[in-house]
Parts: sequence; C-alpha cells; structure tokens
Amino acid sequence: MGNGLVSLRDQQFVLFEQIGIENLFTKDLYADYSRDVVLMMQGEAEKMAVNVILPTYAEADREGCHIDKNGQVRVPKCFLEVFKKYCAGGWLAPMKSPEVGGQNMPVAVSTCFTEMFASANVAFLLYAGLTLGAGGLVENFGTEEQKKKYMYKLYAGEWAGTMCLTEPGAGSDVGALKTTAKRLPDGKFLITGTKCFISSGDHDLTPNIIHPVLARIEGDPPGTGGISIFIVPKYRVNDDGGLGEFNDVRTGNVEHKMGIKGSATCTLNFGDEGKCIGELLGQERQGMRIMFHMMNEARLEVGIQGLGHASAALEHAVQYAKERIQSTPVWEMKNPDAKAVPIIMHPDVRRDLLWMKAYVEGIRALNLFTAYCIDMSRVGETPEERAKYQGFVELLTPVCKAYSSDMACLVTSKAIDVYGGYGYCQEYPVEQYLRDCKIACLYEGTNGIQSLDLVGRKLGMNKGMNVMNMMVEIDATIKKAKGSEELAKYAAKLEEAYNALVDLTMTFAALGKSSSFLIPILYASPYLDLFGDVLLGHFLFQGASIAREKLDGIFAAKGADSIGKKRALVHTDPDVAFYEGKIASAKFFALEVLASVKAKCEAIKAGDKTAIEMAIESFPS
Repeated sequence: MGNGLVSLRDQQFVLFEQIGIENLFTKDLYADYSRDVVLMMQGEAEKMAVNVILPTYAEADREGCHIDKNGQVRVPKCFLEVFKKYCAGGWLAPMKSPEVGGQNMPVAVSTCFTEMFASANVAFLLYAGLTLGAGGLVENFGTEEQKKKYMYKLYAGEWAGTMCLTEPGAGSDVGALKTTAKRLPDGKFLITGTKCFISSGDHDLTPNIIHPVLARIEGDPPGTGGISIFIVPKYRVNDDGGLGEFNDVRTGNVEHKMGIKGSATCTLNFGDEGKCIGELLGQERQGMRIMFHMMNEARLEVGIQGLGHASAALEHAVQYAKERIQSTPVWEMKNPDAKAVPIIMHPDVRRDLLWMKAYVEGIRALNLFTAYCIDMSRVGETPEERAKYQGFVELLTPVCKAYSSDMACLVTSKAIDVYGGYGYCQEYPVEQYLRDCKIACLYEGTNGIQSLDLVGRKLGMNKGMNVMNMMVEIDATIKKAKGSEELAKYAAKLEEAYNALVDLTMTFAALGKSSSFLIPILYASPYLDLFGDVLLGHFLFQGASIAREKLDGIFAAKGADSIGKKRALVHTDPDVAFYEGKIASAKFFALEVLASVKAKCEAIKAGDKTAIEMAIESFPS
C-alpha cells in the first residue's frame, strides 16, 4: 500500500487495531463516521497528497517566495491552483463542526491526513495550518460579530491567517515585546510595532490575510501578564463583509531560509503610517492565554510535520534500497561468480532501514494517540474520563512536538546515508526532507523550551496524576508483552527503562524543591528524550503484542503449524509480512534504544554541573 509518502497500512493499524478508534463512532459527536468512511476519506486524502500537492515539492523549493515591486509577496506559482483545490475539497478545517464549514471529523482521523499532506509538502501546508489556527482563535474567543466577519471566510480558505508573536527582541521571551495598542474612541486600537519570522505573513493565495497580533495596550503592565491580542486584517473589512482600505500592514522582508522555501516567512511592520487598526480579541491582558490555545494546537501539528518528513524519507529510502544494485553480499565475498545485489540485502543498510522504521512507527503511534486523547477529552463518558484524556494531551504535547521533530531530523539524515552520495544531491528528494525538517525543532517554541515546559510544568500538573496515569498505561503494556514467549526478553528492556524513568522523575520532583533545582533545568532536554524513548517503547510493544495475536490467528486459520510454513507466509501474505514487521520494530528498538535508557538516567542522577560551572571564558572565543 505504498505511495512514496506514508504507510496507509500502518495508519490503519494504529487507528483501528491499536487505539481502537471505532469507540469514537459510538459517540453522538462522531456518529456519522465508520471504518468504511475513514478508509474512503483516507483514499481521497492520498489522492490529494500524491496527485495534487506532491508535484509542487521540488518546484516550490526552487522558486521560493519573493516581494514584487509593489511590495506584494508572491508565493511559488504552483501553489495558487493547489490551494484552491485543497480548500474546495474541504481539507482545511474538516475537524470543525458543519455549522462553521467543517465535517466533525475526529482529530485522530484528520491527523492521519495531515501526515500525508505534510509528507507531500510542508511549505504548502503551513498556509492552511496557520489559517485554521487563526480561525480557531476567532471561533473560541471572538464576538459573534467577529465570527461573522472573519471566521467563516478563514475556515473556507477565502482569506488566510497567521500567528504574530515573535519580535526581533522578543522571541522565546514573549513578555519583552514592544508592539503597542492605543485606544481609539470607537473601541478599536491603533497597532504599532514589528513582528518577525511570521509564517505565511504575506502572500497572494488569498485577497486578505487576518493577523492575530500580540501587543500591549498603552498603560498596561510589563511582562506576559500585560499582553492582549488583536485581530489585525491586511485589508480592513467593511460592514457588509467586503474588503475596505489597506490597513497599514507592510512586509519588511521575506526570509531566505535553509528549507521550507515555498513558505513565506516575513517581517511585518504594523502602523508605519499610524493607520493600522486592530480589534481586541477576547478580554484585555488575556493575550497569552488566548494565543496558547492556538500554539498548543500548532505544537501538535509540528510534531506531525516531523512525522511526515520522516515517513516520506523512510518510504523513499526503502524503495531506493530495493532498486539500487551494488556490491556482492558479504557471504559471497569469496565467490568470483557472485553478482551484485540490491543494497537492501547488505546488513548495514538493512539495519539503518529498520532503525528508521522503528522510529517512524513509534512517532506515528505517539502522535495519533495524542490526537485520539483530544477526541476523548471531548466525548468521554464522565468528567473524570474527559479530564484523564485532557491530562494526557497536556503531558504529551511538548513530547510530540520536540521528540518527533528531533527524531525526524535523524531519520531524514539516515535516509541520506542510505542513498550515499546521491542522497546529498538535489536529484533525489531526501536532501530536501532534511532541510525542510529542521525548522520543526525551532518554531512554535524551540525544543529546548518544550523540554522546560515538560519538566517545569507538565510533570507536576494535576498533582502529578497525568504522569501517573501514563505510567499505568505503560505498565500494562509491559505486563502484556512479558506474557509472550517471543517478546518477553525484549519487553524486559522496556521494563528496565520504564523503572529508570520513573525513578528519575521522582528524583527531579525532589530536586525541584531543593537547592539543586538547577539539575532538572540543566537536564530537561535529555529528560524529554528519555521520556520519548520510553513512550515509543510503550507504543511499539503495544503494537507488537497486538501483531503477535493477529499472527497466531492467521497461522491457525491457514494451518501454518511449522516454522517453515510460517516463514513461507511472510512472502505471500501481506498481513503476515506487516505484523512480522511490527514485532521486528519493537525488538530492535528495545535493544538499540531502550537498553541504554537506564545508564542515561543514572548519568543524569549523578547531578554533574560541569555545563553551568565551566567559565564562559573557557568556551571558544
């Protein structure tokens, strides 16, 4: 079921066999969905990704974005028609309610489709993603008038949206922003300031762009507590919904970036001529709380972006390894008549591909489970059940964003290794996957920020119950896997890693209340990596246990009562091959990754402070 981008079979496995998403279809909110409906929509999403979006990938990278002589940003020409088709197909906001133009699609299902679109071209997808996010802010915090004025056109893709936080002197430290809002007699505000690194900041895909802008109302206190958020359209909107005059929002420049070159990353100047009008969104001084609603959704989407790049890199690397003929197999080295074989036959290449496969499948399960938790937080039977799943969302969001993007960079780099020198050349797409992937580690809060969020906020949230609930899930996976003769010794590695992580987490909790509180901060990033390792082990072994049961059923049904008969089925039965692959991923990950978790945890517990005790002068000048 390969398409060069995403394994549809693995998506289906995670949704229907591992998560059990059909449970959602028994709820009123998702009653219109069924397995058949999801499979049909998955097929349509694949067509959109492969036939419509993917052909823009290399072309948009070569063309990039530019500002014309009139100050208008132009995106790659190939995006113009594709954006129209994407919006017309209902792909921009399918998880929204039909009342606002959506399809009430479960987030877990729409996340599968986002993975496909991200694997086809993230630079294109950003225009849609930012628009959806801006529409969501208006829907959740806007007045009825603002919803009528902006929300429907955003969700339909008639207008586009952005997210304007970052300033030249206020990146991760948002509270240091200098953009100001001056009250006007009619209740609106004059906005003045500069925002930088604004994705989709200006373009020619739509006639208007709606900017949610963080600013401080004159007289309000410093820091994040004094920040408000405003709706600032590129063109003012008349009472009848039509476009009015230009709103004094000018593009200072388009960044020249390492990757995602088809995405217009802009510096925006608001109010250079004192004519930029903004409308307050929500309550005054609630800007950060409101914007975080969009940022948390964006962070999950960034995790999916990383997954999309990693998935496409894996698919391409496997196909290349099957086709590239080079060198005789090592076991034929002394045979002068031996012929060269596909490089997938060589042990080192095979190992690299399995390494990539394990991470991609684990990251996919992590992100889809988190999306499913969003769904369950809405439709759970009891307040306690809904709170439990919302707790999982809070806990896993920084891990989805940071771990997925960090590991995706490693996977895309490994894909280049499989190609050898050809992978470094633009003749093949894997070099672009690596370039495009790296930004996911940086925007929507750098991965260092995500690590601090996990250690400093999320571990202690809900008095630690969110973490404890997750550990209960992992413990259940370990017990089930250890009950399998085939999986037991590998599951022991997950158990060892799990126990070490629990111990380190408790150590961090104690240190956070002592004079050694800097230790959890110093090791926040390594901790998040270890947390991600154990989570992936959990999901991979959860999948492997299911696969083992499915294989036993297939073997019994087909009378495969010997090792030889079972091995023969791997070559003739796609399901057998798939399930064997799921088990292989878990086994490999256990020995390749989980086996080292305990040692890393012990190293952190040693509390070494060299990194912060070393004099700054000792670094290279």
